Amino acid sequence: MAEFTMELNDEQKEVRDWLHGFAADVIRPAAAEWDEREETPWPVIQEAAKVGIYSLDFYAQQYFDASGLGIPMAMEELFWGDAGIALSIVGTGLAAVGVLANGTEEQIGTWIPQMYGDANDVKVAAFCSSEPDAGSDVASMRTRAVYDEAKDEWVINGTKTWATNGGIANVHVVVAVVDPELGSKGHASFIIPPGTPGCSQGQKFKKHGIRASHTAEVVLDGVRVPGSCLLGGKEKLDERLARAREKAKQGGERVKNAAMATFEASRPAVGAMAVGTARAAYEVALDYATTRQQFGRPIIDNQGVAFQLADMRTQIDAARLLVWRASWMAINGKPFTAAEGSMSKLFASETAKKVTAQAIQILGGNGYTREYPVERMHRDAAIYTIFEGTSEIQRLVIARTLSGMPIR
Repeated sequence: MAEFTMELNDEQKEVRDWLHGFAADVIRPAAAEWDEREETPWPVIQEAAKVGIYSLDFYAQQYFDASGLGIPMAMEELFWGDAGIALSIVGTGLAAVGVLANGTEEQIGTWIPQMYGDANDVKVAAFCSSEPDAGSDVASMRTRAVYDEAKDEWVINGTKTWATNGGIANVHVVVAVVDPELGSKGHASFIIPPGTPGCSQGQKFKKHGIRASHTAEVVLDGVRVPGSCLLGGKEKLDERLARAREKAKQGGERVKNAAMATFEASRPAVGAMAVGTARAAYEVALDYATTRQQFGRPIIDNQGVAFQLADMRTQIDAARLLVWRASWMAINGKPFTAAEGSMSKLFASETAKKVTAQAIQILGGNGYTREYPVERMHRDAAIYTIFEGTSEIQRLVIARTLSGMPIR
């Protein structure tokens, strides 16, 4: 077990500085353009692939860092550059986590490389869980997967929404209902291979923020996939469903579903994204406050501004520590007995919204214009309290974990 430390080692510092350089030199200069275009920044993803950032090897190295700090460190630096472009670069990771969390070794080795492609032929992947009538309420999911035993195929029908890379992905990971009577416990995850008939893109959303990241509906109309595309395999699914049915009869402990297993693994990473955006806005505000002159002195000489900056930095550092704690616990197999993963995502997300709003206030009228990046950062920060579990859901998870009560 790796000892907990708040100091990055030399190798981690080297990776951090490399990522920071890419964020500063490649991502930031392109941020405003791709935000305005509201398109996937394929040239930037291509550059990330060429230098090795957008690759399975890099993701795996950070994911399996013994300290647990590889992923949050990488997310913070990339999202410091720009949230929309960074999400386009790391969005495939959520689908990869879905396979890592639920798949067999063979499935992991087969499908994750196809999610990324290579530097000469970049691909992306999509994790599809939310539906028009089932966001936070996963028990209301309607996408159905029915097993055709004669052909050893699963037939999937339904519509997914809010899918990052939805419809443009080479590989889609789809959560579907296999046993409606079990509610959220009757879900399973499936791989939809490239070019599968019946899988298509629906509406592409025009968003308030993270506009360089593609978000769309995914329509599944009679999609047939081989039995081998059920993550974890049918034997494991049947065992899990049997346990869930037995627990339901006994009124026993909760059984995790496929989507929640993915989200629990990724929540600290989302917190790190929020920390990166908050830090970027704070740095712009600090620089502005030390150079902007009013009444013959820098505006940071005023306590009203200086105290805001002090609070901003304090909240950012506190958020980072919560993220690092949860990440260290996860890699070392420590159970989230107080919902530490949700704590990290909740606090970091709320911090990003607050800090970016304060940055606009410090910049005044300039902060409200697109001539300065804090306006875009504020729009981007709004997503952190919404996706992969809203702040309200995080509070619900924390409260239920602490109390052991089925709080609604």
